[in-house]
Amino acid sequence: MGPVPGFFDLRQLAHAPARELHNGGWVEYAEKPSRAENISASLGELSGAKDFGLEPLLAVHDPAYIDFLRLAYTDWRASGREGDAIGYTWPIAHRRDLRLDRIDARLGRYSYDAATPIAEGTWDAAYWSAQTALTALAAIVDEGRRTSFALCRPPGHHAGRDYCGGYCYLNNAAIAARRAQQKGLRVAILDIDYHHGNGTQDIFLEDPDLLFVSIHADPVNDYPFFWGHADERGDGKGEGKTINLPLPRGTDMSRYREALDMALQAVGAHRPDLLVLSFGADTFEDDPISFFRLREGDYREIASRIAAIDLPTLIVMEGGYAIDALGANVSALLSGFESAAI
Repeated sequence: MGPVPGFFDLRQLAHAPARELHNGGWVEYAEKPSRAENISASLGELSGAKDFGLEPLLAVHDPAYIDFLRLAYTDWRASGREGDAIGYTWPIAHRRDLRLDRIDARLGRYSYDAATPIAEGTWDAAYWSAQTALTALAAIVDEGRRTSFALCRPPGHHAGRDYCGGYCYLNNAAIAARRAQQKGLRVAILDIDYHHGNGTQDIFLEDPDLLFVSIHADPVNDYPFFWGHADERGDGKGEGKTINLPLPRGTDMSRYREALDMALQAVGAHRPDLLVLSFGADTFEDDPISFFRLREGDYREIASRIAAIDLPTLIVMEGGYAIDALGANVSALLSGFESAAI
């Protein structure tokens, strides 16, 4: 197979909020452009993204939400505000589809936390992050590659149909998965970020044809708190197609391996044509905002185990905030896929 082809667009670096609200105070924004720069430098030459337009995005996200993302920063500045646009009031009950003229109200309507500011370059970066995922998907579906890697930044798995949160604005994995479904493929999504992919789960919660499996930190103690519990199994026709495997803080590879084997057994039973892997390197032992104890070499083993189920696999980058180690950890994961193909 050779090296796993990777894709990235420099316009994804345009998103650069200054700060976020965390644990009661303002802190430097953790999802920095240097995350992608470190990964890109470690992987060497990556191919650029093709532009598939808005249609694949609108197959997942509400049109009014897309319009909001495109205009939020401009409207924020037009209201006389400085800095990045960030909400402070969120509707938690009886949320209605109201006409909301004030940008503050719309920020609350289309977001769920204070850690996801909208800066001047946010829309462009999120748009090209989604296009990067679609380009990597095309390498598999249209070009016959077995595995491909989308260096998506900003990440996506916390973004729902009509909301942003958790550093995520457009759900790259969901957009690629829906595109694959439209092409007639049966899809499974395996999310191995430290934090539960609540947006992805929400988007496909009632879909009987897509399996969503997530291995993540127990939301009793970790973000996003309100989703990702083991008893969440999907709704309606999608009941049984959501599988959450929450793990305690301090989890190392010995315990993670057990959860991964359970997840892969479920993926195999679903009999998909394509696996979308939402990969977060924030499971790394030195990640500054996470609390698992995986090491660099563990990512190689994780990849080998995933590759052993022999499915075309689209790898979509999610989180990971130990910036100096990101490139090495992603390289280790990709090397596991490459070794399995030899």
